[in-house]
Amino acid sequence: MFTSPARVVSVNVGLPRDETWAGSLKRTAIDKRPVTGPVEVGLLGLAGDEVADTKHHGGTYQAVYAFAREDSDYWAAQLGGPVRPGLFGENLTTTGIDVNEAVMGEQWRIGTTLLEVVSVRIPCSVFKNWLGLHDYDARQWQKRFTRVGRPGPYLRVLEPGTLAAGDEVVVEHRPDHDVSVSTMFRALTTERDLLPRLIGLDRIDPEAVQAAEKYVASLV
Repeated sequence: MFTSPARVVSVNVGLPRDETWAGSLKRTAIDKRPVTGPVEVGLLGLAGDEVADTKHHGGTYQAVYAFAREDSDYWAAQLGGPVRPGLFGENLTTTGIDVNEAVMGEQWRIGTTLLEVVSVRIPCSVFKNWLGLHDYDARQWQKRFTRVGRPGPYLRVLEPGTLAAGDEVVVEHRPDHDVSVSTMFRALTTERDLLPRLIGLDRIDPEAVQAAEKYVASLV
């Protein structure tokens, strides 16, 4: 077992609401707000939290989204204002762990919940519009976010339980490979030649594996 001083700073949830700026669906749940006390976690995510666009978000491979406070602080400097926990749509705001250097399939114990790193967040226009509403400099936001390459991971729930702000993040298992969250993100966005490295990682989001297999097939 690997231990670290990493912990959860904030647990954030939100429900869908109708918004004219929220893409073609006109509905979003990107606005996550901190909650206090233990939160129950099921196979599809946190109690009190839902997704609006079920075609592109949610499900077992996007049950929980984590983003590091260290990365929020970086973006606060870039955007010209503080970035509160949950503003980027994350369920867990962490500190003391580089979530983007976690390898795919890595397992975290938080409270009584066991979570597994399985996918990455791809920025969308709703994300851009949401930041623009808060008077941040969101120009070319998707490109800027992608260029930095620190998206934060989506987590699958292996063992439902409870977690809370202040809980330690304990890495219970780390697979023996070097495909990190940031590597997978670059493979799916700016560095497609990295896609073959996703093949054979049977613990990750199947859609990412399919994208890798399609890419390899196109090279033949």
